[in-house]
Amino acid sequence: MSASSDSRILKIGIVGFGPFGKFLGKTMIKQGHILRATSRSDYSELCANSGISFFREVGAFLEAENDVILICTSILSLQEVLKSMPLHHLKRPTLFADVLSVKEHPRNVLLRVLPQESDVLCTHPMFGPESGKDGWKGLNFMYEKVRIRNEAICSSFLQIFESEGCRMLKMSCEEHDKVAARSQFLTHTIGRVLSEMEIQSTSINTKRFETLVQLKEGTMNDSFDLFSGLFVHNRFAQQELQNLELALQKVKQKLIEKMNEEKDLNDSKDVEYSR
Repeated sequence: MSASSDSRILKIGIVGFGPFGKFLGKTMIKQGHILRATSRSDYSELCANSGISFFREVGAFLEAENDVILICTSILSLQEVLKSMPLHHLKRPTLFADVLSVKEHPRNVLLRVLPQESDVLCTHPMFGPESGKDGWKGLNFMYEKVRIRNEAICSSFLQIFESEGCRMLKMSCEEHDKVAARSQFLTHTIGRVLSEMEIQSTSINTKRFETLVQLKEGTMNDSFDLFSGLFVHNRFAQQELQNLELALQKVKQKLIEKMNEEKDLNDSKDVEYSR
């Protein structure tokens, strides 16, 4: 996607003003967009200090005529949050975009719950507050235009990320989840396993071991809700977990076979020496 000449100031409403919603909102405000937010927790003071309008009442939030409603909930709470929203308060067709780490699940929920006239854009910024703290240049941003009628609004929203230097990746939700199961979910799983093993930095660290420690620590900075969401709502994740278990068994079997070979070799040498 090339830079859009018709990029415009958008009125963006964020649903779920947690760490990731705040992170994205900061750049959107910097670009001059008008932000509103609603969340289960009261962020009135924080939003006021950031130039964001906070709505305690979801109905009033929906009536605010947002160009884009950006879903930043957790994976596990998405369906409950959307079903509880009084969508009849929407005054005009609106673009709904999500930023969840799985894609088929939000696509299906959005298509099932939203009014038919609502546009749907599924996205996954492949970065977060830590990896994107020094800017988004060169960082991956996946998206699929699931149901888009208003191309101008959609293009202007995508321009937020393209103008920051993101690597824009047009990809189907299904393909995303296939790839993410082998990358993001696998990374989180190995990090959680290392945490269960309670690995710690040692006085004789190798660089590779330091990488494992960093993986463990980085993974544990994310909630278990996120990790379980990556598994429960990605239909490809269960197979990857089985693949990981099978691979570990294969590696273990190879080690045992090698150990037995060495034992047999030593035993034969002992017999020879005893003659």
